[in-house]
Amino acid sequence: MERSGSVLMQRYEIGKLLGQGTFAKVYHARNLKNGMNVAIKVIDKEKVLRVGMIDQIKREISVMRLVRHPHVVELYEVMASKSKIYVVMEYVKGGELFDKVSKGKLKHDDARRYFQQLISAVDYCHSRGVCHRDLKPENLLLDENGNLKVSDFGLSALAETKHQDGLLHTTCGTPAYVAPEVIHRKGYDGMKADIWSCGVILYVLLAGYLPFRDPNLIEMYRKIGKADFKFPNWFASD
Repeated sequence: MERSGSVLMQRYEIGKLLGQGTFAKVYHARNLKNGMNVAIKVIDKEKVLRVGMIDQIKREISVMRLVRHPHVVELYEVMASKSKIYVVMEYVKGGELFDKVSKGKLKHDDARRYFQQLISAVDYCHSRGVCHRDLKPENLLLDENGNLKVSDFGLSALAETKHQDGLLHTTCGTPAYVAPEVIHRKGYDGMKADIWSCGVILYVLLAGYLPFRDPNLIEMYRKIGKADFKFPNWFASD
């Protein structure tokens, strides 16, 4: 068990718990050699093996190794014990972009800057054959200087995972941000689906709410499929 103040693999001093999910916990830690702050995702091997998620974990790690960009959370190293996998990553301490948006729409200049950083990161990922497939403000972190970092590649797809028709066939992503072709469960181009999600994110940054929203999921899907939304009156016409 990882406790605050304990030392992992004689290399990292474990700090406070930052967050946790069903299969993993994320801790703040300090590299004892150089004093650098890091985040360590501690994954329970037994749990992920039991539910058949080990391939997804391996994919996330391989994707993070593949993409090195100023606006993507950096992977430093991966270690393992008999029962745990330790993923050592860049520590991004500014919180989620979602926290800012949940308080209301952003100023145009701030929204433009975040969106430009997002598109820069997504374009780079696509150039390396990586589709994220779950872009949303909760997966966009902010560093201490207010710069955006794309995180959570758990649902990402590498180019070689496509079927022979060159399309992806797994429904992924968060309903409000997914593209119509993903909802329709037909083969889809993961890169185009990412671009759709970026468009929804830009709308949310400028409007302060989702373009497609309905308590009924089927009705929300209908709205997404028909691109049934309206711009708020404060959006610039140009």
